[in-house]
Amino acid sequence: MGEVLTIEAPGKVSLAEEKLPELPEGGFRVATTHSGVSAGTELTYVKGDNPYLNATFDRELGLFVPGTPSIEYPVRGIGYMQVGLVVETRTAAVREGARVAMAYGHRTAYVADPLTDRFVELPDDLDPLLGIYVAHMGPICANGLLHAAHDLYGPAARHLGDGVSGRRVVVVGAGVVGLLVACFAMHGGAAEVVVVDETPARLEVAAALGADVLAVPDDADDPAVTLKQRWRHGPQDRGADVVFQCRGRARALALGLRLLRPQGTLVDLAFYTEGAGEVRLGEEFHHNGLSVRCAQIGRVPRGLAHAWDRERLSYETIGLLREWGPLLRRHLVTDVVGFRDAPLLLGDLAARRRQSLQAVLRHEVEEEGG
Repeated sequence: MGEVLTIEAPGKVSLAEEKLPELPEGGFRVATTHSGVSAGTELTYVKGDNPYLNATFDRELGLFVPGTPSIEYPVRGIGYMQVGLVVETRTAAVREGARVAMAYGHRTAYVADPLTDRFVELPDDLDPLLGIYVAHMGPICANGLLHAAHDLYGPAARHLGDGVSGRRVVVVGAGVVGLLVACFAMHGGAAEVVVVDETPARLEVAAALGADVLAVPDDADDPAVTLKQRWRHGPQDRGADVVFQCRGRARALALGLRLLRPQGTLVDLAFYTEGAGEVRLGEEFHHNGLSVRCAQIGRVPRGLAHAWDRERLSYETIGLLREWGPLLRRHLVTDVVGFRDAPLLLGDLAARRRQSLQAVLRHEVEEEGG
């Protein structure tokens, strides 16, 4: 038996027993050691504002349409940042004792099929806690960089940093996605990386990671004016070469557009659960000829799928973690709690009783006997 995180209804989170299937020939079983919490996507289920809970998503049409919700309560096994120890295997695809990064939700154990379940074996020199980023979260952020590379070079883009190398970059939002994107941009050779956010504590983390920072409190100077005074490309050509928008608020998207140089591109990695009334398309967006590209992990830029699959994005993530791992472990991971404390943690985060950048659930496999 294992345990799985369950959201019974908005605001009601618990752990439930889960019977594991028998291990089939060709499969393997993992015991979870670490499970990363997404304070964005996952909390939309706890708060009840995820669009899948209120409409049907027609995958063929790519539309949300009225009807039976695609996901209904109870919601089980949310989460996409798991690290597991292979405790039993009946396949040559993975050895017993290997640590693997996967995305199977917050559960203490899982039986996997290597033909249908994606897994990435973690190298021995990587902190297993940071392995939570390898299967899914890291590729989400790397895909943002890939969209910037494609915007500049099209299908000729060869390196993840092609879209930022030697360029002036702004990252709006200093959550986990924004901070990892900033690290990818610095890793990719950006001339300057400025992280913009409203929360001083998060900007302190961005600065500790090596980025420049710019606060946007209510009484501050307009950050768009500040950066456009600083970054000149030519007459009537000022601002960021590329902006990565990583905060799911309309005002963040509106700010990101204002920060761009004429004909610049905003790569949007944010997930918006509310309207976007603050995005003013008649002003900078129109007069500066700007572009917005949505970098969603479900697809890489057109024409690059043959060379840039999810495996390569995970490989790029491992390369980033090898260089930036100690800093990320020290500054980005703010909470490590036992798996049994997960319901309390998610409830507190959703109700804003607790603030966290990256929370990680830890499961002591040795104490459970595998």
